[in-house]
Amino acid sequence: MSAGDGSGPEPSGIDELLDRVREGYERIGPGQAAAEAAEGALLVDIRYAALRERDGVIPGALVVERNELEWRLDPQGSHRAPEAVSHDLRIVVICNEGYASSLAVASLHQLGLHRATDLAGGFQAWRAAGLPVTTP
Repeated sequence: MSAGDGSGPEPSGIDELLDRVREGYERIGPGQAAAEAAEGALLVDIRYAALRERDGVIPGALVVERNELEWRLDPQGSHRAPEAVSHDLRIVVICNEGYASSLAVASLHQLGLHRATDLAGGFQAWRAAGLPVTTP
């Protein structure tokens, strides 16, 4: 179906978009994220400052707010973080509850960061699993 004027597809809702995005990769849980971080995966916390101040941070995670993510993780970018060394880098994106991180992963995949995934349940799942958190 078209958008009404024949110019393109009907808009989809966010739930449908999340389902489509998540079909393109395997999400991981807190235990697997911790294990992969121990083996060199880069945990990237995209939560905004107020949430980090309220709930704490995951030790060793790179903090990159969502609006800077692509610029900081593109290995070819002029504003890349020192950790962004390769398109083959395993990246685990973490938001608060595991929704915004899925959309962020889709964007990273478009940049060629094909091993990027996200933490199902986000920071809240990490904390609920009893994994390390540094509190403010």
